Amino acid sequence: MRAGIGYDSHRFADGRRLVLGGVPIPHEHGLAGHSDADAVAHAITDALLGAAGLGDIGAHFPPTDERWRDADSIRLLEQAVGLLSERGFSPVNVDVTVVCEAPKIGPHVPAMRARLARALGVEPDAVSVKGKSNEGMGWIGRGEGIAAMAVALVDEG
Repeated sequence: MRAGIGYDSHRFADGRRLVLGGVPIPHEHGLAGHSDADAVAHAITDALLGAAGLGDIGAHFPPTDERWRDADSIRLLEQAVGLLSERGFSPVNVDVTVVCEAPKIGPHVPAMRARLARALGVEPDAVSVKGKSNEGMGWIGRGEGIAAMAVALVDEG
C-alpha cells in the first residue's frame, strides 16, 4: 500500500459553471482554470499520481496543452487511474476535504461520492468528501475561491 496527498485551488470566475467531484453545483460563480477547474477531481488526481510516484496532474495534463482546455476533470481522473493501472497500482480509497464559504458542500456529497467512485473503480464507501468553512479568514474566507485537499491509498500488485 502507498499513500499520496493532493491539493488544488481555483479562484471563482463569472460565466463558468461550478463542478466539484464531477457534479455540477448550483452557484453564482464557477471556477477559473484551463480545464473545467474541478478542484476536487484535481486534488484526488494529484493524490493518486503521488502515491504511485507518477508526478502530478500538470506533468500529465499541462495547462499549456490546448487538448486539455475545458476538459472534463473526471475524464482526466479516469486517465490517471489508467496510468496507475499500467504501473500495477489500483485505488483503494480517497478522502477529500473541500474548503469554501459557499456553496454548502454537504447536500452534494452523495452525488460526488457516487461519481468519483465510478471514475476510480471503487465502491462509494471508499470515497469520503467533506466540506469545511475557512471561518471568514483569508482568500477563501473572503469568498474568492475554493480549495480541496485529498489523501489517496493505492494498492500495488
